[in-house]
Amino acid sequence: MSKLREALQDLPEPVFADLLESDDSYLLVIDLPGASAETTDISLERGRLHVEARREKAPDREYSYVEEDRPLFLDAEIPLPPDATHEGSEAEMERGVLSVRLPKRSAAPEHEITVTDADA
Repeated sequence: MSKLREALQDLPEPVFADLLESDDSYLLVIDLPGASAETTDISLERGRLHVEARREKAPDREYSYVEEDRPLFLDAEIPLPPDATHEGSEAEMERGVLSVRLPKRSAAPEHEITVTDADA
């Protein structure tokens, strides 16, 4: 879990994120002001969550930038805890806040395995 916390601290300054945990899942909440569901892509690969988001910026035409510190693009890879799984994962964007729920493998329903006698 410490790698995940370290990665969240390494996100670009304009990005803020929280990690929450329940008995059966993780919830990653990332503030992406100016981004929408249509401009955000998420993928899971090799134990990492990859987030690509594009912000919409439309300054008033009578103004021009003196300094521009808010990047248009966010491209971040976040290492996931080893027990996080993509199966049943969900993501939602509401007013520039991305919430990603990742179930834990241990939350999978119990499955009984029948033991047979090899001699039978």
